[in-house]
Amino acid sequence: MKSEYDIIVVGAGPAGAFAAATAAPECDVLLIEKRQEIGDPVRCAEGISKVGLSKFLRPQKKWIASKVARARIFAPDGTRLDVSEELAGPEVGYVLERKIFDRDLAKRAARAGADVVVRTRATGVITENGFIRGIEARHLGESLEIRAAVVIAADGIESQVGRWAGINTTLRPKDLESCAQYLVANVDLLDDCCDFYLGSAAPGGYAWAFPKGSQAANIGLGVLASKLDGKHPIDYLDAFVNKHYPNGQPVELNVGGVPVSNAVRKTAGDGIMLVGDAAHHTDPITGGGIINALEGGRLAGEVAKEAIRAEDPSAKVLKRYEAAWRASFGKKLERNYKIKDIFVNLSDDELNKLVRSLEGLPLEEMSVAGIVRRIISRNPRLLAGVRHLF
Repeated sequence: MKSEYDIIVVGAGPAGAFAAATAAPECDVLLIEKRQEIGDPVRCAEGISKVGLSKFLRPQKKWIASKVARARIFAPDGTRLDVSEELAGPEVGYVLERKIFDRDLAKRAARAGADVVVRTRATGVITENGFIRGIEARHLGESLEIRAAVVIAADGIESQVGRWAGINTTLRPKDLESCAQYLVANVDLLDDCCDFYLGSAAPGGYAWAFPKGSQAANIGLGVLASKLDGKHPIDYLDAFVNKHYPNGQPVELNVGGVPVSNAVRKTAGDGIMLVGDAAHHTDPITGGGIINALEGGRLAGEVAKEAIRAEDPSAKVLKRYEAAWRASFGKKLERNYKIKDIFVNLSDDELNKLVRSLEGLPLEEMSVAGIVRRIISRNPRLLAGVRHLF
């Protein structure tokens, strides 16, 4: 590492790596990752839409564990809805191998010219006259100061870099999903289908089973932190696996938090931008965030290049990033947050009623908005609060 760069990106997940790869052909970029292995541990169910991924990258065979053509949604009483890939949302299409995918994105940044360094943890920011001018870091036990005109914080939920820069990145318990996931062997699961389970098996969230090929699957769940009731998400996960996949053998466990909140109010300031989970860009309903991470990373990288070319890393320039992501996916995040706040408080009986209200409908012929309108029309009292959104 050098002591000075144009741009420093903190965090080598999809948002950070894509930001670095976008900016590196024109700028001097450093991408740091606190862990010794990029992509490990996996902190997501690894689902992504084919269309969404193809918008940014040409899918590589080695990234893909399974190709998924549909989804099944199970109500608490077992009532099942079969939904096409197109209607199932941005987490259905491919089930990725995130360890390979994330490392390839970091390699892409390196090929574009970025310096990529692991085992490097940001410990603070350098501030001068209200501007962020770089970071303090520790690399292999050594304390460093690394200066840059622009710092891009891609360091995950409740971003410390953002907080050091004076940006509020904290999450309320009602806006945080506490998640646990096993990679499970010896499970019989449809190879082309992602399964979602609603209700008290995962209070305030849902459980999932995503195929990984060769009788393996990601089986996990997210529980709203405000509804944990003194338990750990692993307790809910063990009960779920024992009930639905009693012969499964867990071979890997990952735990973590996912923001299901509104986006961070301020994602750009003098010398700093927040992207991905650090900006709370995950979908408040599904918790999925890879597509928004790639889009946000691309936009942050483009605006960082503009700032370097103009020799002006002020908030006035960097706020172009905030305007761009709000125009791209900001309205959807706001709408889905309002919907989430209603759905997380529905009882099992109410969820059963909602799912049963769609039985027999030709879902493959309906748009997502059309399905939601039908749900609202058949359950007006339950969903009166979201009627105006559709």
